[in-house]
Amino acid sequence: MEVIFENVSADYQLGPIRSPLVLHSVDVTIQSGSYTAVVGYTGAGKSSLLKAMNGLLLPKEGQISIGHLLIKPDKNKKALKSIRKRVGMVFQFPESQLFAETVEKDICFGPINFGVPKTEAKEIAKQVLEQVGLQQDILTKSPFSLSGGQKRRVAIAGILAMQPDILVLDEPGAGLDPNGRKEIMDLIASWHQDRGMTTVLVTHDMEDVVTYADSVIVMEKGQVVLHDDVEKVFSNHEQLEKWHLDVPDARRFQLNFEKQTGILLPKVCLTVDDLADAFIEVGLA
Repeated sequence: MEVIFENVSADYQLGPIRSPLVLHSVDVTIQSGSYTAVVGYTGAGKSSLLKAMNGLLLPKEGQISIGHLLIKPDKNKKALKSIRKRVGMVFQFPESQLFAETVEKDICFGPINFGVPKTEAKEIAKQVLEQVGLQQDILTKSPFSLSGGQKRRVAIAGILAMQPDILVLDEPGAGLDPNGRKEIMDLIASWHQDRGMTTVLVTHDMEDVVTYADSVIVMEKGQVVLHDDVEKVFSNHEQLEKWHLDVPDARRFQLNFEKQTGILLPKVCLTVDDLADAFIEVGLA
């Protein structure tokens, strides 16, 4: 399912706090079935872009197409319900959204809210719990009795239970230890591959970008300043520095190596395997 932003500008307001133009004249198309990473320094508009896809942030100007559905400035809550079923959003620290007495009730809440019969919702809960790597014996447990990693998985299972076509994630590995973080990221990659989902990931970790994504959106001051495939984005490190963005470890090693030795490697290296292949090609390994 394709996502198209057409000249989208948006303000953010919570009570008396107003942030003007958190999105400013955004024009970007996210291809169906792609895995897109959204990067940029803090405050660049990354999370706002995700919220706009889900209708949590309505455009002040322009429109957003989610397949054949439209998000416009005058969109009402009833019309947005169908969009939110299609676009599953995982916030930072999603476990903070857990609220029900049992894991089963928490996971079933979304499907039942969208009209799925209770018995069917319970079957869906069992399926998605398995998909996030948890045993069914925790269905009757309180979500608040679980470990931090288990809570994160239950929260994500609740999103998957709604069977979205598009999955948008805001730093899903935040706060987890390295092993737990990798497990979550690998699970997301598996769902993306198996279901052919359109996946959009906000991250500050460039290793995640080169490991999982096939395209990158770079944001600055509420605007999309670049949208390209991963290799092309990281080929221009000088421009990335202007946007206050880091590069993956392998690319940093390559740049330092080339600067110190004067030997240019034959391609942009984003992983250790890329480096090994490049060194072999120039006769250094």
